[in-house]
Amino acid sequence: MSGHEAFALTVGAGVGTLRIRREDKRNALDAAMMEALAGLCREIERRDDIGVLILTGSGRSFCAGGDIAAWSGESPAAFARHWVRDGHEVFDRLARLRQPVIAALNGPVLGGGLELAACADYRIAEAQVRFGQPETGLGIIAGWSGTQRAVRRFGAQAVRRMALFGEVLTAEQALLAGLADRVVPEGEALGAAQAVARSLLTRGPLATELTKMLINAAEGEEGGRVLESFAGRISAASDELREGVTAFREKRRPDFGGRGD
Repeated sequence: MSGHEAFALTVGAGVGTLRIRREDKRNALDAAMMEALAGLCREIERRDDIGVLILTGSGRSFCAGGDIAAWSGESPAAFARHWVRDGHEVFDRLARLRQPVIAALNGPVLGGGLELAACADYRIAEAQVRFGQPETGLGIIAGWSGTQRAVRRFGAQAVRRMALFGEVLTAEQALLAGLADRVVPEGEALGAAQAVARSLLTRGPLATELTKMLINAAEGEEGGRVLESFAGRISAASDELREGVTAFREKRRPDFGGRGD
């Protein structure tokens, strides 16, 4: 199965649903899938027919994290340069989508799967779901922002419990610890996510987009990009830009109202 075949993106009534579908590997991610996910994020970012994205897994799994077979044979240098750094870039792109992201957690949220869930803005967990970071038990660290974004979004102590002490949290414990925003009965996460998405679409789309960016900036997610994006939006709507572009096309000096004369 290729990376693109391991995902299915469907769109309807303003809601995009991105489903991981590698059930034989519990939806674990390999390098080809990470490349495919990066491309899907670029596509989703540009699609005007997607106002909110739901992320979920096929079968009884959400995402088992990084496929051990995909990274265990890498040299230390290749592991650091490609598996970890490339994974960061992909997950950063997902976390910084302009659209709000809702994770419908229908199975274990472990390791890289938890790091994937951390990219979402809202997490709905089914009652049977378990959360954890088992990496140190394998002699490795959480490499896709499991000690960085996860700490920012869930708090350091929750991450300590999972990453240092190997604690596996139930859905209810995850709700209390801030890893999940809502717990629903088994089989109901996707339906609940769709209801939340429909409600979210009734809110102002531009205000929602800008608010997500501001929250991300306050959280330390993307401060520089937010500032430049806001400034770019203001300048793009200005008379100065229209005059500057017109003057460029007409091969003359722009007239910005006499300043500098």
